[in-house]
Amino acid sequence: MADFNELKTGKVITIQSQPYEIIEASLLFKGRGHSILQAKLKNLITGNSISKTFHPSDSFEEAEIEKTKAKFLYLRKDQFWFCEEGNPKNRFFIQKEIIGESSNFLKQNTIVEGIVFNKEIINILLPIKVKLKVIESPPGIKGDRAQGGTKMITLETGAKLNTPLFIEQGDIIEVNTEKGEYTRRIS
Repeated sequence: MADFNELKTGKVITIQSQPYEIIEASLLFKGRGHSILQAKLKNLITGNSISKTFHPSDSFEEAEIEKTKAKFLYLRKDQFWFCEEGNPKNRFFIQKEIIGESSNFLKQNTIVEGIVFNKEIINILLPIKVKLKVIESPPGIKGDRAQGGTKMITLETGAKLNTPLFIEQGDIIEVNTEKGEYTRRIS
């Protein structure tokens, strides 16, 4: 069991038999020493976010989460298929809506972390930064400053991304999967 003082960003707790990760937490002090914690929580099974207020008298059950390495195999009908890193026979899939926006940056043979809850893999975590090849890039026009010196490119995974004007087709770029943003050009 966890108490009010242990709640902070990154902590995983169980609410109604579902694991929730605390994404944001801010402590608010009310009059006469009373304080509350306003938190934004992400359901690790469905990917949905909720806001919740916690009081000092509340107690929580910590979710028993484990992580395991998995390899992305292929996408079929909005199902992302994976296998355990050392055991290609042990396959599982996760729906696209559960993975969320970061699924746009998954390419074959990418090693990810599988989140295990109650002996079942419920979701995955991509590496924070991945390297992807640019397959389509319109020419960058130096005089075009209405868009702030950026252009829309297409990556090998089919994702579209805003990048600086100097990015060309065939370049390898680094993408931040948490924010869905261009980080830097590799080559």
